[in-house]
Amino acid sequence: MQEMMPLMTGATGRTAGLVRSVRQEQLGLLTPCEKFDVKDLINHLEWVAELFESLARKGPRVEQGPYTGDFPERAERALAAWSRPEAWEGTSPAMGMPMTTLAHMYLVDMVVHGWDLARATGQEYEPDPEAVSRALGFTENMVEMGRRRGAFGAPVAVPDDAAPFDRLLGVIGRDPAWTP
Repeated sequence: MQEMMPLMTGATGRTAGLVRSVRQEQLGLLTPCEKFDVKDLINHLEWVAELFESLARKGPRVEQGPYTGDFPERAERALAAWSRPEAWEGTSPAMGMPMTTLAHMYLVDMVVHGWDLARATGQEYEPDPEAVSRALGFTENMVEMGRRRGAFGAPVAVPDDAAPFDRLLGVIGRDPAWTP
């Protein structure tokens, strides 16, 4: 918890800042995440925040609802739930995974979807190097399960000497050179 909370908080803050800067006319823009336009991506982030808040409280898996435009507020509630020491204990009843695994899944979502949103809307984005390192190590270990569950796409080749963030994007199926 002591190592992960600052990373989760920083990545969430960066992504929330990007969401706050999205203009109404940008909601229909394409994103590097093939399944989502900007509005759908923000709606997905809203669900991620709500889901991981519930999971941190050992609650049920919640379904995604309609877009509401309140991701920053939901994200604050998720972080508050994870700031409790008991959130990190044991296994999630709803997901059957260790709570530390779920925290890493949340971090990957915040880091990568922040980039998706920034790329789609032309905003600057510089993820924290430690968050990228943590997300990359976790993803490399979980990528096959992620692909089976539809969370990650086919890998995108990146040079062996690519920056860690480009490697993370490639592992999960994003092209680091993607442009709208």
